Amino acid sequence: MSNTRNQRPTPLSCPEGHTLSEVFSASATDAAAIGFLVARLPRADAPLFWVQDRFSQQEAGQPYLPGLAGRRIIRADLNRPVDVLWAMEEGLRCTSLAAVIGEVWGNPRALDFTATKRLVMRAERHGVPCWLIRRGAAPDLSSARNRWRVLSLPSQANPDDPGAPGDPRWQVELFRSRHMRPGTWIATHDRAADRVDLTAPFRDGAVAQDDGAPERRAAR
Repeated sequence: MSNTRNQRPTPLSCPEGHTLSEVFSASATDAAAIGFLVARLPRADAPLFWVQDRFSQQEAGQPYLPGLAGRRIIRADLNRPVDVLWAMEEGLRCTSLAAVIGEVWGNPRALDFTATKRLVMRAERHGVPCWLIRRGAAPDLSSARNRWRVLSLPSQANPDDPGAPGDPRWQVELFRSRHMRPGTWIATHDRAADRVDLTAPFRDGAVAQDDGAPERRAAR
């Protein structure tokens, strides 16, 4: 038989968004990380608190408001990564926020295991989703509950106009998680349903019904 079932993460013991998750971007100009995390945020009228350090803003630009489906944003542009982490921690005290999003460039000394642990504890204590976007960075030691790598893929076909882009797609790799089984998937954002669908990047080949028994007998 052929295994064609969609592979999905195992159910979470707590909502994924109510903790710290990291997203590593393939390049500074690839907006897949932002698209993926924004699509995974629950729809809410509450504003997002979005913090950037100076290098992230210079290299990747500011959040493009028309592309965020009308979400309200409170922005803070700061120079140093240590200030971004402090602002994120303070923002997580506010339970009226939909989420706290931070962008930190590279692997600054301030972004160590202790700093990420503080964000985890604050996010889980107050139930506020926290996402940290990492560009130009290696996946160093971190306390983040979920760590993703995200890469842009060609969009799906547009059913109304073959020359126009359809729903966005990304290749996503969950390489470390406290609550889900790591794996690699193709993620598609269904705009109409406002959800992210995860499917296997390839299909397994057909498995013979005898499960290889003749070959094992011949090898004896």
